[in-house]
Amino acid sequence: MSTTTLERPASARKTASSFVPELVFFEPAALDYPKGKRIMEWVQQSGIPYRMTTSHNRITNLPGDSELEQYKIAKRTLVVGLRKTLKFDTSKPSAEYAIPIATGCMGHCHYCYLQTTLGAKPYIRVYVNTDDIIEAARGYIAEREPEITRFEAACTSDPVGLEPITGSLAELIEFMADQEHGRLRFVTKFHHVDSLLDLRHNGHTRIRFSVNDKYVIKHFEPSTSRFEDRIEAAAKVARAGYPLGFIVAPIIWHEGWEEGYAELFASLAEALPKDAHAGLTFELIQHRFTKTAKGVIEKRYPKTKLEMDIEKRKYKWGRWGQGKYVYPDEQADALRMFISERIFDHFPDATIDYFT
Repeated sequence: MSTTTLERPASARKTASSFVPELVFFEPAALDYPKGKRIMEWVQQSGIPYRMTTSHNRITNLPGDSELEQYKIAKRTLVVGLRKTLKFDTSKPSAEYAIPIATGCMGHCHYCYLQTTLGAKPYIRVYVNTDDIIEAARGYIAEREPEITRFEAACTSDPVGLEPITGSLAELIEFMADQEHGRLRFVTKFHHVDSLLDLRHNGHTRIRFSVNDKYVIKHFEPSTSRFEDRIEAAAKVARAGYPLGFIVAPIIWHEGWEEGYAELFASLAEALPKDAHAGLTFELIQHRFTKTAKGVIEKRYPKTKLEMDIEKRKYKWGRWGQGKYVYPDEQADALRMFISERIFDHFPDATIDYFT
């Protein structure tokens, strides 16, 4: 398995996408694992304050005089622990299963579904018992043979933003390289891919980048890598031989959206090496929200420009009797048709996996 060299959180590293926690919690048992020890050494050498906790699920008494301030601090808090539940959730339509190596994200995307699914626990958790997680994945692969089993590593986090600290993606990539019937997938808004470029991956890992037009990135994606940095990273990934994909999400209807999304795909085509155009996949997800999410988002980002007018939306039922507000059919169809046409104009050999 590969290890990673932890980057020092020097004050000179001021890029918006660099994640350096302001506070770290450790479960005692995490220090029994090499990865846990490595992270502790980095934390101590870097002078980052740390505390011990009995469970990564029970982090209390975070600093902050208000709920909003505590939320912002929680997003800069790292918790290092063990993943005790090794039953994987399903991850349709992206993959068969979600593989859990981290929970929580350092980004501040206003629309993110983690606002509600992790509402009470917005801090970032990483799991050091990756060998146990990998063995569980091996079992899931064996159950489905000879069918291919796909694992999504970014359902509850953005693991690329954490890779300089954990090295967990490198471990999964090298494991999956040897699996005839296993495949790994993950998506990111961050550009920290350099440690992944020389790994033996055997084409079994598809790396996807979340992209959007300039309006969406500017107004709704604070604390993530710039579009240009993501595309530069995508080009590196393509040159390293990884299967490459893009998620355009959330697709947002706003003034000038046609010009914005046309510019997005033109910029992508210009930036990517020509030999990366073949085999690209695209996943298209329109903006949606729940009533609960609307309340949480408006509390945490009171000045957001995110449009969440229920009267302008269509209610779409989902799994387990839960529904979300999406665009009415006429708007959704216009978005799907326009963006699909732009994709095939620039990438005629690409595949659109789904629009939802």
